[in-house]
Amino acid sequence: MSERKAYFVGGGIGSMSAAFFLIRDAHFDGKNIKIFEDLKIAGGSCDGATTGALTGNGSVEKGFLCRGGRMLNAPVYECLHEMFRDIPSIRESGKSVAQEITDFNEVMKTHANSRVVDLYGCRLDVDTMGFTHRDRMQLLALTEADEDKMGTSIISDWFSPEFFKTNFWWMWATTFAFQPWHSAAELKRYMVRFMHEFPRIETLAGVERTPMSQYDSLILPLQKWLEAHNVAVDFGCTVEDVQMDEANHKLTAKTIHYVKDGKKCTVLLNPQDLLFIQNGSMTDSYTQGSWKEPAKFDFSQQRSFQVWDKLAERHEGLGNAKPFIANPLESVWQSFTVTMKNKDLFQAFTDYQKNEPGTGALMTFKDSNWFMSIVIPYQPHFGGQDKDTQVFWGYGLSPNKISNYVHKSMFDCTGEEIFYELCQHCRIHPKLVHDVVNIPCIMPYITAQFMPRVRSDRPLPKPKNAVNFGFISQFVEIPRDTVFTVEYSVRAAQTAVYALCNIKRKIPKINRHDLRPSILVKTVKKAYQGETGTLWQKQHKKCNFCKLAKLVVGICGGCRNWPFNQGQDLRKSQIIFNSYNKYHYRIQELNTSTNTNATFVFKYKISIHSSIIKLQCN
Repeated sequence: MSERKAYFVGGGIGSMSAAFFLIRDAHFDGKNIKIFEDLKIAGGSCDGATTGALTGNGSVEKGFLCRGGRMLNAPVYECLHEMFRDIPSIRESGKSVAQEITDFNEVMKTHANSRVVDLYGCRLDVDTMGFTHRDRMQLLALTEADEDKMGTSIISDWFSPEFFKTNFWWMWATTFAFQPWHSAAELKRYMVRFMHEFPRIETLAGVERTPMSQYDSLILPLQKWLEAHNVAVDFGCTVEDVQMDEANHKLTAKTIHYVKDGKKCTVLLNPQDLLFIQNGSMTDSYTQGSWKEPAKFDFSQQRSFQVWDKLAERHEGLGNAKPFIANPLESVWQSFTVTMKNKDLFQAFTDYQKNEPGTGALMTFKDSNWFMSIVIPYQPHFGGQDKDTQVFWGYGLSPNKISNYVHKSMFDCTGEEIFYELCQHCRIHPKLVHDVVNIPCIMPYITAQFMPRVRSDRPLPKPKNAVNFGFISQFVEIPRDTVFTVEYSVRAAQTAVYALCNIKRKIPKINRHDLRPSILVKTVKKAYQGETGTLWQKQHKKCNFCKLAKLVVGICGGCRNWPFNQGQDLRKSQIIFNSYNKYHYRIQELNTSTNTNATFVFKYKISIHSSIIKLQCN
């Protein structure tokens, strides 16, 4: 098949995977495969680079940028693991990428010790889900519902308001980035597909991580494999439209229109050629800020959706882009990447999480008005990251809300202000903060794939009326699988290639862990398990420590109503609440700008020696 050519609109992992399947399974000659990519770097949303590298302007000094974080899960990432078993590692000679990931996770096992913490610094005991009987019945009804009959119903249509205050929701929502207004059908799919993880969601023990960022550990090895097979990636190309001919209810892609270096270009497809279109990208219209500048919430550029939208308006059977992009305020969240050359500061964060880097997965601040979470990965996380540099990542699911400490929306905050807010939640002393850069990133469509939709809004990887083209993205329809996973992109790619090339090799099946009796028993047991509370309350049922902390914070109004002078620099103030000795606890307010030093001593007979809560004023 040396003369048959294949073209790709978009250079994400879906397109790269499809190119791999064309070479391995359809026996394409790599030199006949061409990928058009708008950015200056391959991998699409699986990025991870120095700031500015996406546009060709990066430097380590300006900090690293990772727009999103990805967690793998071997039991349900069937296509991903099958593909990467045939891609050699670029870090460990003689190993495949799949084996490298497996070996890494055998050593760096995930077990979150601080999955959820509250405003007072207490780690919540989230072994229990916090369900009422009504919650359990509503969740059961959702998982048993007919997806086609669910239509565009949203999650909050299926549950009472109290459900969204449970341990389960805090963990499930932040693990997978769900919001109450997202598609109930997508939550149903997640509950079914990831049912095997429900019994251990509080530790995220089933999470697999790549040894480095997904760009370094997945994209680069795949890119090098494609380059070795002479696949061409044309960076800086913006595809604006695709022309199709329609005859006898069949659609044939004929022409690709794109812009490169300001020049309009055209590719004419021969009858035997193939075209794969990335119909939408979750990181479309992203913007990044800096330590001193906020990112901008700008959703005016929808390039990856525009081609799909044009095609869907002209032809039937190609889905409908509008439900996914109509309301960016409901699909947006904001991430941030922290880069530092400060071992003491990095250690302070890891000490607070009570996990070694790479083992803690998510730590969520449930009372954060931004609903903020952070991930501290194994170091180094990026290629080019030296041994004296540390990096971690975080995100806020509610960036439009006013924060607890800087009293601004996340949208309006610089990287410095976001980092300051994080330090308050983690009780990090201001004296530790130096040699650090934080890069904020706003992504208007990051959860667009979760927006309410009907099944027909997403085209099939190979539409029924398609002759020589297919779709590869998070916005295609794959029954029973879950979007917002790398697996979904790879499965979409494999499905499209196999259908267009009539390949008989079987695609790895979607494992139905929800049908395994052992998983069902564990799930029911977890749903009905025990009482809720904080770790302090569970371990010290007669302990008044947390009650005292909450009382003090209540008296101080969460530090906001403490009688400071108007206009004084509150960032120099702190309230320290710590163990004075075995039977005493001291609250001390210090302010270097006013030389205030007030100490209050409370006497409680509490047998705790190492409890420290620092409440930064704001």
